[in-house]
Amino acid sequence: MLLSDLEVILKIAEHRSITAAATHLDMRAATASAALKRVEKALGAEIFIRTTRQLRLSSTGERYIPECEKALLLLEQARQNIKEDLDVVDGELRITLPSDLGRNVVTPWLDELLDKHPNLSLRVNLSDSQIDFYRDSVDMALRYGSPKDVGFYGFKICDTQGLLCASPEYLEEHGIPQHPHELPAHNALFYQLYDKTHDVWEFTKDKQTHKVKMNGNRASNDSDLVKHWCIEGKGLAVKSCLDLSNDILAGRLIPIMTDYQVKQNELWLICPSRQSITPAVRLLRDTLREKCAELINRLSI
Repeated sequence: MLLSDLEVILKIAEHRSITAAATHLDMRAATASAALKRVEKALGAEIFIRTTRQLRLSSTGERYIPECEKALLLLEQARQNIKEDLDVVDGELRITLPSDLGRNVVTPWLDELLDKHPNLSLRVNLSDSQIDFYRDSVDMALRYGSPKDVGFYGFKICDTQGLLCASPEYLEEHGIPQHPHELPAHNALFYQLYDKTHDVWEFTKDKQTHKVKMNGNRASNDSDLVKHWCIEGKGLAVKSCLDLSNDILAGRLIPIMTDYQVKQNELWLICPSRQSITPAVRLLRDTLREKCAELINRLSI
C-alpha cells in the first residue's frame, strides 16, 4: 500500500469528495479514484459509501481513517526529525501574503531564501482577505494581527507601527497637517475589506486619543492600490510602517504628524497546526524576524 494513496484517502475523507480532494492535491479525479480503489482492495472493505449525491464514511472507514491519520503523522514527524538532524531544508512553501507587504517587501526576501536553499520551492497567494487553509491550499499565512482561531498556531514576527503619510507633491500643494482636527480638510485614501471602509482614523498623544472621521474619494480592498494612490499624490493614507518602508526610504512618501501615534499592530506567521511547522517554516520565521527588524531599524521610527 502506497503512502501517497493514504494521503489521498485522508483528503477524500476531509472534503467528502473525490473531485475536491483531487483539486486540493493537484491531480486528476481519476487518479484520486484509482488510489481509493487500491486502498479498499488492500483492506478488503469499502472505506466510503457512495451515492449519487454524496460520499460518506462506512463503518470500516470510521475506524480506519483516524488510525491512518495517526500513522501518517508519526511517519511525518520521524521524517522531519531526520531532516533537522541532517540540517536539511527542502519542500514547498505555500504561503499567503498581504498584497502590499507581500508584493513589495516580502517577495524579494523569499527570492533570496530560495537562492540559498535550492531544494525549496515556493507558491505564493497575494490577498488581504481572511485565509481558509483548506479552501485556499496554503500551509501558512503572513497576517497583521494575532491568530483568531484557537486551533491555529503562530509565530509573532514583529510589532508594526502605523503611519500617516503623503507624497511630497501632495503636501506641497495642500500643506502639511499638524493636528488631527486639520485632517478632515484633506482627501483620505481608504482601505476597505468585506464592505467595511476604514474611514475613522485614530491618533494618540500624551495619553489623549483623537478619533477623526475622514472623507475621501477613493477606497479599495487592495492595500497596494491604496499606497499607489498615495504615491501619486491623490491624498493621505494610514498604513503599516513595513508597507511604506521602501517608499519612505526612497523619498516617494513622507510620514507626517509623527508626534501622534497611530494604532500599533503585530505581524504574525500563522500555521494551521503545530504539526505543519517544518524546518523550512522555522527558517522562514527566523528570516522574516531578522529582515523586519533590520527594516524597522532603518526607518528609525
